[in-house]
Amino acid sequence: MTESTGPVRPSAIAGYEDWPAYVRHYPRHQAATPAAQELADALGVPEVPAQPDVSVRWEETHDGVTTSQLSWQLGFGPRTTGWLIRPAGSSGPLPGVLALHCHGGNKFGGADRLVELPEQHPSAEAAQAGHYDGRALATDLARSGFAVLAHDAFAWGSRRFDLSVPPWRTASALEARQAQWREDGVVPSDADVYNAAAGFHEETVAKTAGLLGTSLAGMVAHDDLAALEILAGLPDVDHDRLGCIGFSGGGGRSLALAALSPRIKSYVVTCMMTTFQSLLPSYLDAHSWLLQTPGLWKLGDWPELTARSESERLLVQYALADQLFPEAGMRDAHRVLESLHSPGTYTGSFWPGGHVFTASMQQEALGFLSNSLCAHDPQTLPLSYQGPA
Repeated sequence: MTESTGPVRPSAIAGYEDWPAYVRHYPRHQAATPAAQELADALGVPEVPAQPDVSVRWEETHDGVTTSQLSWQLGFGPRTTGWLIRPAGSSGPLPGVLALHCHGGNKFGGADRLVELPEQHPSAEAAQAGHYDGRALATDLARSGFAVLAHDAFAWGSRRFDLSVPPWRTASALEARQAQWREDGVVPSDADVYNAAAGFHEETVAKTAGLLGTSLAGMVAHDDLAALEILAGLPDVDHDRLGCIGFSGGGGRSLALAALSPRIKSYVVTCMMTTFQSLLPSYLDAHSWLLQTPGLWKLGDWPELTARSESERLLVQYALADQLFPEAGMRDAHRVLESLHSPGTYTGSFWPGGHVFTASMQQEALGFLSNSLCAHDPQTLPLSYQGPA
């Protein structure tokens, strides 16, 4: 510190100093339809450049599936880590699914919470136990006959910001949290500290995105579109049979991706459907910037955005005791979706319990994707995937 310059301010976007230049160079995603273009512009999705080179870090076969850890560079920020999971010994084109991880207040990790790994980080184990009923969604999908890609999205896991020296506003809030931990006798893990900092820092990320003409949801959609192109370009994947699935924030990502890309033929949204009106005034602070992009409502209500998709099939799973959405809002959204989609294209199921992707819900979602993307011989498909009303 000197009297002339004062203290040195840490970067507010450490690890992403090249982000502004990237958005200036690739400001606008070119969508396939006017309806998708309106959504892309509202979210501020940057252009996704040519498919990046993908490297394989390791590969192993265990318990019926082959898992490969992949890596690619999107042109700004840290490299992306993803996992490709396929049925062991599979041959010929497989239907593909992009498995989209949730927000979960856990940005230390990302897609690792969806995959069975030789060594699982405790934060991923906690996310699986707390949100996915202890199951590895992406790996289970692969066991059912899909090629599944699960990747870290912008600001999560391998794509997280460097908060080792947090910016001042984040540091101040983090100091208060650490003081509370000390008072309570809690010894936080590295993941706990990072996730606390990232929770405060999300506001800074959203402000930066707004300044650049994009949004947190738009940047995440950019990463998801890039991953979808990687999945579609794999030699053993049928690019005409692609779907996506997500829980909570991942469900929002699933909806946005299906609306932005005509590649998605079938998709699942779990615990992420309501009307915007139902969030007012008491449910706004239950959600992150992934759902609450400024101005999005001008395009229509959340369920109405599904009409912008060219997908053939949609399953929405609602949890009746979901702490993040009022039941009335979910039921209103269900009625809107029924009015927008012809019979047989939209399925809505209501489940007991809270904001958790239970094993039974996952089984329903798996059956839905198997039916709609023909993962197996049609004669062996489950005849019903309708959950409890």
